Amino acid sequence: MRLPAILFCVLWSTVSAENSDDYELMYVNLDNEIDNGIHPTEDPSLCDCRQERSEWDKLFIMLENSQMREGMLLQAADDVLRGELQRLRAELNRLASSLVRPRTPAPPGEAKLARALDELLQASRDASRRLELLEDAQAQRREEAGRAMDTMLQELQQTRADLRAVRDRAAQRLLPADCETAILFPMRSKKIFGSVHPMTPMKLESFSACMWIKATDVLNKTILFSYGTKRNPYEIQLYLSYQSTVLVVGGEENKLVADTVIPLGKWTHLCGTWKSEKGHLSLWVSGELAATTVEMATGHVVPEGGILQVGQEKNGCCVGGSFDESLAFSGRLTGFNIWDRVLSKEEIKEMGGAESCRIRGNVVGWGVTEIQPHGGAQYVS
Repeated sequence: MRLPAILFCVLWSTVSAENSDDYELMYVNLDNEIDNGIHPTEDPSLCDCRQERSEWDKLFIMLENSQMREGMLLQAADDVLRGELQRLRAELNRLASSLVRPRTPAPPGEAKLARALDELLQASRDASRRLELLEDAQAQRREEAGRAMDTMLQELQQTRADLRAVRDRAAQRLLPADCETAILFPMRSKKIFGSVHPMTPMKLESFSACMWIKATDVLNKTILFSYGTKRNPYEIQLYLSYQSTVLVVGGEENKLVADTVIPLGKWTHLCGTWKSEKGHLSLWVSGELAATTVEMATGHVVPEGGILQVGQEKNGCCVGGSFDESLAFSGRLTGFNIWDRVLSKEEIKEMGGAESCRIRGNVVGWGVTEIQPHGGAQYVS
């Protein structure tokens, strides 16, 4: 639409100018030069020698001028058309280029910004993908860590159970703190016992007797140690029953019963104390007071000259005579000590501590006093 409008304006202006000039020549010049047959009055000698142009010459000149102007107008129109066609061709080329490429080239600043935005978008996409990969890897590692933790927990529980079993087995084999040896009574037999030879006479108005024991089995009366004379075989006894621990002084009528069950297969510390004055009798289990009473064998004196043994009860005048198999102790025994006084609460607790076998009695001292095994009893370490 733009090109026809331009051509129309150019042609219209040219024709208008040509018409106006022609009419001036026709009506002005012709009027001045054609006198309608009247001859001039001037002197012929003074006229211009050049031949006068006729009206037709002037018309032809006008036509030539109009043709020249028309050629000029056509040339101008052609130039305008050629320029417009070149611009149209350039626009078409740009349009074709834009159809081939999605975007037209941007200015340098915008191109840099576009590249930066493209790089930022690409980095964002890469970061998003990496984040997704990291989240997946983290979830997988968390799952693997959870499985590993469960496995480790199971292994730790199994290890704890194994350690507990090892500790229990070690506790069955090992000795109490600071004790190097023990006497093993392998079975219940009337021939298996240990004879004790005190360092001082057993004439006692008070005493404390302590020991560590680990019993294999307990019957109605299982003797731990017994001291007796020919006149009274039951001067001092410490024995176990199914549901109790019993301490006897001066005979069966003077006994203290502690309702305490001694666990089998486990080391347990026992102490018995007695004082003639007021007949104060007490039993201690694992450092704790289990039972106490008064007026037991008050004023009594334990006589000397008797026989002391561990793991059996004397029933006759000589060592090894008249033993009862059902009364025999089976298990292990260590740290056997006797004092001629009553130990304090603190001393008894210390006896069951880290240095129990280093604290020795002044009547019988473990590791110092001779204790002779018989009938298959033996020292073990």
